[in-house]
Amino acid sequence: MKASETNFLNFIQGTKQFMIPIYQRKYSWSINQCKQLWRDVLHASIDDTIRGHFVGSIVYIEKGLYHISAVPQLLVIDGQQRMTTISLLLLALAQEMEEREEKFDTTKKKILNYFLLNSDEEEDDLYYKLFLTKADRATYISLLNESEIPENRSERIYENYKFFREVIKKSGTDLNALYQGLSKLIVVDIALDRDHDNPQLIFESLNSTGLDLSQADLIRNYVLMKLEPKEQEYLYKNYWYPMEKSFGDLSDSSLFDRFMRDFLTVKTGRIPNIKNVYADFKEYVTSKPNESIEYILEDIYKYSKYFVKLAFQSENDREVNQVLKDVNSLKVDVSYPLLLEVYNDYESDLISKNELISILKLVESYVFRRAICGVPTNSLNKTFATFARDIDKNNYLESVQALFALKDSYRRFPNDEEFKRALAVKDVYNFRSRNYLLRKLENHDTKEIVDIENYTVEHIMPQNENLSKEWQQELGANWKEIQQAHLHTIGNLTLTRYNPELRDRFFKEKRDMKGGFADSPLRLNKDLKQIEHWGEDRLKERSEKLSEIAASIWQFPDISHNAMDKYKY
Repeated sequence: MKASETNFLNFIQGTKQFMIPIYQRKYSWSINQCKQLWRDVLHASIDDTIRGHFVGSIVYIEKGLYHISAVPQLLVIDGQQRMTTISLLLLALAQEMEEREEKFDTTKKKILNYFLLNSDEEEDDLYYKLFLTKADRATYISLLNESEIPENRSERIYENYKFFREVIKKSGTDLNALYQGLSKLIVVDIALDRDHDNPQLIFESLNSTGLDLSQADLIRNYVLMKLEPKEQEYLYKNYWYPMEKSFGDLSDSSLFDRFMRDFLTVKTGRIPNIKNVYADFKEYVTSKPNESIEYILEDIYKYSKYFVKLAFQSENDREVNQVLKDVNSLKVDVSYPLLLEVYNDYESDLISKNELISILKLVESYVFRRAICGVPTNSLNKTFATFARDIDKNNYLESVQALFALKDSYRRFPNDEEFKRALAVKDVYNFRSRNYLLRKLENHDTKEIVDIENYTVEHIMPQNENLSKEWQQELGANWKEIQQAHLHTIGNLTLTRYNPELRDRFFKEKRDMKGGFADSPLRLNKDLKQIEHWGEDRLKERSEKLSEIAASIWQFPDISHNAMDKYKY
């Protein structure tokens, strides 16, 4: 490794090409970062006491990757973000110099030929000193060539160039001084020899002044950096790039980090800390000396497809996808390690579609019943992390049912009695999954699904602490205690589109008015049509009835004691 401090313009001058590897992330500097660079350059341009301004390091592989050519090709492994941004600023300065009818210390042609182009290679890709990744390349080249910007342009490249053009024009900055400011930029030039240095270790140890690298960036670089270019391109195009697209180009890298954590949990039975996913991934790869990088990447890609179906509910089968939506409504991605393994077995034809749906519904019921019963959730991570290893693949569904049913203590699957008792008295109105609960109750056992997003939650007995005389008489002498005990329970809640009209009205008015309970098409309101009085007995009765229905929706595992005995150990 050779490292030296050097002037940035001197560094990029001369015949050479800096190639951004196919596995590097897209250009991603924001306008705010460009503003900071602009301020730094401007400050250096007007302060003669500033002899140099350090902007970071540029690390590249000097030998061992590319064939010898007239133009040395240097593979950049750190520093592409700042190199690209400074190049955009240089191009904007060159364009402004051409437009102003003045004589400057340099010219547009010199800036292009010295710092942005290899002028003797005009008929070749080697013409461009900075050769960006595919996502950014066409936009950058069109700016250099002053040709039409592509339709699927790189927004960051285009917008940041436009920012520099506008700020130079509007600021009225002395262009000679600006050029001098750029000539004061200093970088640390770190040249690696592939035959003697370990680019991966050096890459990890760098303290970049650019954007922090995500776990996704680190994993991608680790997987692809050591390979020859053709193999890099093959693996990137066939596995990594399709995976990026399915995750939305990894614009939200935290989602990919979550996936890799779950993937590693499936493979190792241990849950990595989200901040240590990269370190755990390296350990996992090291533990598989007989498996090729392609095999591991193919496996990751396969599981990523399952994760995307789970996270985005993008399963083509509508019936399966609806259950996925229900599971995700509970926001329990802690179940993903189990569901990824189950999905893999489904795709491998180990289980049928109906068995998959049954297992998904068991997970849904397990999580929901525990939430209703107030069972602490801190054990769920470990429960789902190790669940799959105990499944009997020869008696798949039965073993899953048994494993759930046999859980006890803080990992228990609440039985019908515990669940119904808890739901009947729970404060459902302030429950996180309230709308999910009401939606499932309304749409249970029917094909005519109601979208409850168009409805609001209505308290049958009003929330107003100062109940009307009619309500006080209806509830009896201890009306305050009744209101306090039952106000937010499931028995006192329903759905309506007439919430403002119903408000604090007396029960019979709410029932009989236009848009009232008797006029409602909702099944939740069906039993209210026949009721004459709304007192504590009716409240309890309705809570118990809806709790019975709930127990049939979120079912306890349907397995006999004899069958369960096989799985006790």
